Amino acid sequence: MATDIKDVIHTVDAAAVMGLLRGRPRLLALGEPTHDDGVLLDVRNELFRQLVEQEGYRTITVESDCLRGLLVDDYVTTGTGTLDEVMERGFSHGWGAYDGNRALVRWMRAFNDGRPEADLLRFAGFDGPLEITGAESPREALTALHGFLSTRLDTDLIDATCAMETLDRLLGPDDRWTHPAVMTDPGQSVGQSADATELRLLADDLVALLDAHGPHLMATSSRDDWDRARLYGRTATGLLRYHYWLADTSPDRITRLVSLRDRMMADNLLAVAGVDADAVGSAGAADRAPVLVHAHNGHLQRSRSSMRMGGRPVEWWSAGAIVSTRLGQEYAFFATALGTLRHQGVDTPPQNTVEGLLYAGPEECAVVDARGLAATLGDALPTAPRVSPWFGYAPLDPAQLTGIEGVVFVKDA
Repeated sequence: MATDIKDVIHTVDAAAVMGLLRGRPRLLALGEPTHDDGVLLDVRNELFRQLVEQEGYRTITVESDCLRGLLVDDYVTTGTGTLDEVMERGFSHGWGAYDGNRALVRWMRAFNDGRPEADLLRFAGFDGPLEITGAESPREALTALHGFLSTRLDTDLIDATCAMETLDRLLGPDDRWTHPAVMTDPGQSVGQSADATELRLLADDLVALLDAHGPHLMATSSRDDWDRARLYGRTATGLLRYHYWLADTSPDRITRLVSLRDRMMADNLLAVAGVDADAVGSAGAADRAPVLVHAHNGHLQRSRSSMRMGGRPVEWWSAGAIVSTRLGQEYAFFATALGTLRHQGVDTPPQNTVEGLLYAGPEECAVVDARGLAATLGDALPTAPRVSPWFGYAPLDPAQLTGIEGVVFVKDA
């Protein structure tokens, strides 16, 4: 590798990462270019361990169902359940089967054993209860929110807003919300039915009730219970909004859906950081330890995200872009790039790409000062994005280098 860029190439460790930051972010985001078990998760796990032990990080949040993630958090903080149960039920997208995720959860539980509550490591999922082919029923979120309110407020007040029997009747069987044909046939969706429309209004009323009685509810609840109630509220309203657009037949349907998903992600990230989605700051944010975020690069980047679905280009603002707008320099993003992913047909990168430039060096794994690399190379910086033969790997876009804090480069995955 040319010696003129050696000063922007560092070993992947917490000190090198923190050294590239302008301040101490509330959210430190580590992207991945593909969802793959193995070295990528090993790098994440080791970095999180160092951030915990050297920089005071106490939370990791990953691209997984926010409600399922509560099971993982209960396990790592209190030992509730077993590791096998948590890996089966606490992750979405099938990622509980990944050895790297299992190792992370096991280590977090061992770290927490015997520690005081204030020093515990926490786990959170920040994705909605969504899959690429559909969305979950809003039942779990709605009934949990209703249950939180009904145990803390007058029964007459709750019933006047929405009785549990009303929710049950409007929700109906869960399988009508999760019908597998919905993604390709909007007519199969109940998202714009009379029941769903009434549920959206009731969910909004329940969240309004939560906010209106916030002083009393916060005073009579633990912070965990209050945070979970807020999570149930935004998940219920987000799911009902998502189901509405699943029933849409316009050409913008897919764009709406991917945008709504990242909006839900952003709201969850802001909440984990202790920042209300509707304000620049919020009470309690300053006393929260910083958070490591792990997800696909496309969900964390500041620039506009894009992909092709059904043969059509789709563009939207990612969760990272939304959160960065709220937090400014308190949000930092490191993209991960790969040299090879041979078991998926991604072989040695061309020399006229950023990946090819980094692959020519001796480092198996490195963190790169992205802005420093762009400044050092100037006009010699490769501008051609790498083309992947496999749809599941998203190459690094050289145009984004000046808008990110760093690149974690893994030579061979």
